[in-house]
Amino acid sequence: MARYQIILAYDGSNFMGSQKQARSRTVQGELEKALRQIGWNGASVLMAGRTDTGVHASGQVAAFDFSEWTQTSEKLLNALNAKLPNDIAVQKARKVADDFHPRFDAAARTYVYKLFYSPVRNPLREKFAWHVWTKFDPQALQTNAKLFLGKHDFSAFGSKTSPDGTTIRTITKCQWKKMPKNEWQFEVRADAFLYRMVRRMVFIQISLAQGKCSPKEVELALSNKKVRLPSGLAPAHGLTLTKVEY
Repeated sequence: MARYQIILAYDGSNFMGSQKQARSRTVQGELEKALRQIGWNGASVLMAGRTDTGVHASGQVAAFDFSEWTQTSEKLLNALNAKLPNDIAVQKARKVADDFHPRFDAAARTYVYKLFYSPVRNPLREKFAWHVWTKFDPQALQTNAKLFLGKHDFSAFGSKTSPDGTTIRTITKCQWKKMPKNEWQFEVRADAFLYRMVRRMVFIQISLAQGKCSPKEVELALSNKKVRLPSGLAPAHGLTLTKVEY
């Protein structure tokens, strides 16, 4: 058996998420279609994690068994990129251990979320960043990010990824970076994430910076106390999965 690991980048705008679905265009579906065109006969590709509809990636990891492939990993990369649509590309390819699993072997994942403030529309920027129309306090944004660091119950910020899963997660990096033209980038690294967790975290942090809720309320929510936080999610198109670590 020969198992390969690949790093994928994709523009999630025209995908119904990464996970394969019978009647929808997905990243996994397009990858498997390309693989079959170069002789792969496997049943299913393994993915490091599921990204929502509209979410992008620069570091998504996939793995598959491909004993029929007798050429180099570099040629596999080139062959796949020749068959994949323009909104997906393989960045790296290599052979790995036969028992490697991109999801279960992952030690940490990193996401980046982009947003900007402007009183007028900007169609080009809005494709890959959340346009926030109401002003917020930048200092509060940076200060309150520290609330999420460490091990917490994130049930108020996302849902389980499996029925028997836990909502406990450990965040090891959580910070905002000021960019030119009123853009802000949020980088968060954790052992794993709940479904829609990052988008919920971003939305609440903007709500905090706009004075719509308090740091104390967020602390209570992270302690699994019942508290009414503003409802909503940051839009999917501002989010990118950038790295999976092993």
